[in-house]
Amino acid sequence: MTTTTATRAPAPTGPAGAGSALAGTGTLVRFMLRRDRIKLPAWLLGITFFVVYYGAALPQLYRTEGDLRAISTFMTGPVGALIAGPGYGVDDPTVERLLVGIYGMYIILPAALMSILLVCRHTRVEEQAGRAELVRASVVGRHAQLTATLIVAAVANMVLALLIGAAMAGNGFDAGDGLLFGASVGAAGLAFAGVTAVTVQVTEYSRAAAGLAGVALGAAYVIRAAGDMLDEGGSALSWLSPIAWSQQTRAYVDGRWWPLALSVAFAAAAAAVGYVLSTRRDVGLGLFAARRGAPGAASWLRSSLTFAFRLQRAGLIGWGAALAAAGAIYGGITEPIVDAVEDLPADVIAVLGGDAANMLDGYLSVMALFDALLVGVFVILGVQLLRSEETKGRAEPVLATATSRWAWFGSHLTVLALGAVGLLVAVGGALGAATAISVGDAGYVGDSVAAHLVYTPALLVLLGVAALLFGVLPRAIGATWGVLGFGLIIGFFGPIMDLPQWVHNLSPLEHIARLPLEQLTWAPMLILTVIAAGLLAIGLYGFRRRDLETK
Repeated sequence: MTTTTATRAPAPTGPAGAGSALAGTGTLVRFMLRRDRIKLPAWLLGITFFVVYYGAALPQLYRTEGDLRAISTFMTGPVGALIAGPGYGVDDPTVERLLVGIYGMYIILPAALMSILLVCRHTRVEEQAGRAELVRASVVGRHAQLTATLIVAAVANMVLALLIGAAMAGNGFDAGDGLLFGASVGAAGLAFAGVTAVTVQVTEYSRAAAGLAGVALGAAYVIRAAGDMLDEGGSALSWLSPIAWSQQTRAYVDGRWWPLALSVAFAAAAAAVGYVLSTRRDVGLGLFAARRGAPGAASWLRSSLTFAFRLQRAGLIGWGAALAAAGAIYGGITEPIVDAVEDLPADVIAVLGGDAANMLDGYLSVMALFDALLVGVFVILGVQLLRSEETKGRAEPVLATATSRWAWFGSHLTVLALGAVGLLVAVGGALGAATAISVGDAGYVGDSVAAHLVYTPALLVLLGVAALLFGVLPRAIGATWGVLGFGLIIGFFGPIMDLPQWVHNLSPLEHIARLPLEQLTWAPMLILTVIAAGLLAIGLYGFRRRDLETK
């Protein structure tokens, strides 16, 4: 009797081919979809909900042709271009044109954020947590994780496009243009998924990678806004922004699909850059090696307050530079903006917050609200950084020393509060200086700074909400974004939505005087400051009482 022993052929020792670089991609796609089985549908359904809501609500608000024409003029002029877009279709307004032209911008932005966070979550977060290294220790190719992530991002944006198209058709609008609008939203999301595929290669921390992608999104918005404000229907500058490519599809006007080819090509090119960069770094590291720290901490880092400043320093510098640059851009084009706005009908000027005699003050007040909302983003991200410090286990060693929870949490809140004030001064000063140069009146420097600083109590309330959630319900801290989003909707679209006054009063931003257009009132600011102090105190007490959560 003979026996035969089966032996496995030796694995090839030569260089891996293209196929091996993508090994395991399909398995990773299924794994990512399973991990996001709650979070991703929530994003998709949440964005679609706004399309359904506005599609159903706008016909109730604007019942006659006169109503449509009155509100459509909001889309004209530089300020309308700043808030909404190029304003196609205003000569013959319909409900669907208003939805796409005014509210479409605020459908595109969440789609871009969804893609940024998705790519960061499945690439840089996995490497930072050490899970990517374990996965790649099995039969998984070098490019499998990034490829699987981009596939999931592409599928998510395709599904979002179909959902938006179905929502538009379900509201009785043309299905073809509805699908075009949905595709324009999905294409913007895909473009910023490509951007994030690059940023996750540059830095070894997920927050920095998401921040860089967020800076790119902000730059795209500023470029788009500046380009649309310079010329009706958008100027050549507009075409440098991926956001503008989606808006230039002109759904429900004379729909055209070809601008979306720019988004797809841009996404593909950015992804290709991401692949190349991924081959030039090690797993878990960024493209640029982290600088070696000093063997001993600097003397100024011995207090909890200075340590908190050190952790928040990068965000303060980045946000300060970006806001100051944006303020200088918007202030530099003040004179042509005011000249154009003065030609608008009186009812439209009233919607924008002023009258024909002082539209410059109205413009500054609108910009101050817009900048305050941006500073609110910084505030929320700063508190979420604390949540990351806690869950990643970096807060526990600090609290194991003589540093108390009150000192640790309170120091960060102090830095964020002072940082918000500093950012308001920076952007207000830049906007005021550029405006003063543009119109030849130095008095606008002080007016602009004051118009921004009055939002400090409202931002402290936002900080208090985030602190309360972090201290009491840390896993629900993301709900703070709802407060900021509500303030954005009420601040810019509340006057045209015919909502009850009590709904407006729910936003802390609505209690602030719109300087220099309105007269300063101290009572609401004092009340908001007291409310903020109460929220912060509850958050501090709650954090002192609860257990730390680490992953």
